[in-house]
Amino acid sequence: MPPYSNAADSRLFRAPLALIGLAITCAAIGHAADPRPGVDWPQFRGIAANGVSEGAALPTDWDVATGRNIAWKTDIPGLAHSSPIVWGDRVFVTTAIPVGGESSLRVGLYGDGGSASDMVEHTFRLYCLNKKTGETVWQRDCKTATPQFKRHTKATHCNPTPATDGRRVVAMFGSQGLYAFDMDGKPLWSRDLGPMDVGPHDDNTLQWGFASSPIIVEDRVVLQCDVKSGPFLIALDAADGRDLWRVERLDVTGWSSPTAYHAPDGWQILMNGCQHIGAVRLSDGSELWRLSGGGGIPVPTPVVADGLVYLTSNHRPFRPGDPQKPIFVVKADARGQVTLPEEGKGNEQVAWWVSKRGNYMQTPLIYHGVAYFCYDNGLLSAFDAKTGEELYRERLTAGGDGFTASGVAGDGKLYFTSEQGEVHILRAGRKFERIGSVAMGEVCMATPAVSDGMLLIRTQGRVVAVAGTGSGDK
Repeated sequence: MPPYSNAADSRLFRAPLALIGLAITCAAIGHAADPRPGVDWPQFRGIAANGVSEGAALPTDWDVATGRNIAWKTDIPGLAHSSPIVWGDRVFVTTAIPVGGESSLRVGLYGDGGSASDMVEHTFRLYCLNKKTGETVWQRDCKTATPQFKRHTKATHCNPTPATDGRRVVAMFGSQGLYAFDMDGKPLWSRDLGPMDVGPHDDNTLQWGFASSPIIVEDRVVLQCDVKSGPFLIALDAADGRDLWRVERLDVTGWSSPTAYHAPDGWQILMNGCQHIGAVRLSDGSELWRLSGGGGIPVPTPVVADGLVYLTSNHRPFRPGDPQKPIFVVKADARGQVTLPEEGKGNEQVAWWVSKRGNYMQTPLIYHGVAYFCYDNGLLSAFDAKTGEELYRERLTAGGDGFTASGVAGDGKLYFTSEQGEVHILRAGRKFERIGSVAMGEVCMATPAVSDGMLLIRTQGRVVAVAGTGSGDK
């Protein structure tokens, strides 16, 4: 299928009128079904970005090379850090495939912030796979173009994870556009949201690539675009891609994705950031609360558990006097300008907060009353989720491995995957307890998906389904 039109003033693909009618019909038949816990993993980090899937036993031992406890392995061309998502028996994953060339990836722990030089034509593609077999159900080439901006040497030209509500799937490719399909791969609409130039706030010459993932909630696609010029949060109609509202973000560049939270008084959209952390109403984008003082290069996504919003960042403060590497735990019913109490304390807006423990890359994991924060060097801190009491601080590895993929959990187990492809499995709880570790044999930068007792792990070259018995390559 040829690339689709992505003109700035176009909301729909150049598709037959029948497809436009299909989009209108879909909009008229009501909201999509709610995702099913334990089965569906509809966005980055699953339902509400909580990274948890219960209801089935999860594996602790497998071998990719021999196929032991591997259901299937499907090769995915190109280079991408987007995570797999799942709805029912469908797995969706995106990629960027260089035309006539290869893209290198530099992983590990290093401070060099340089940009990669693979500014060649790429094909930006969405795959739909069968969850049971790994076979390709359909694939769509959304666009073929040379990226507008460079990427970090550890990033890719396809970082955002797609999202689905069971009726539509949307894929974001930064400056190359946002694309929507129905579940059978029929194009619905596309949007060019403008140049997505993102880099460190203290060096405007560097280009690191766009990474915020879309979410779909209540028939709205929400996307956080913390770009260098004119950052914004936007809600689009999921049926046709038109703007419903757009709010300015008074912040520096960032890579965090938004989170939807169903509060007693309605849906909220939560945003991490540096100077503009907060929440708005899904209905109209009006502000509920705001907090400033995060780290200067915010990446982790907000997570909500038991009415508390967990936010973190790790990079140096943007302003003198701001907290160093903070973890903020804000009450979801906070309103107005949030002020921090004394460190380690709480007030009417903040449950607790600490400094010098924040994450750089990983989104926090809140599971069975414990909040887990993993550094990019594999140092794992665990806190009582409600009080902030630090329970332990232990290393997942002896040193040298980097950690970018966010942790996931289920069946009383925690899974943390290193960039070098080692999956570290822990027993969930208030004490540090190892179960074991498994080598994937490839670089792993993407956060796994979990569905029906299956771990879907994206390596640099494939998606691997770990699910007990079975073997095979696709």
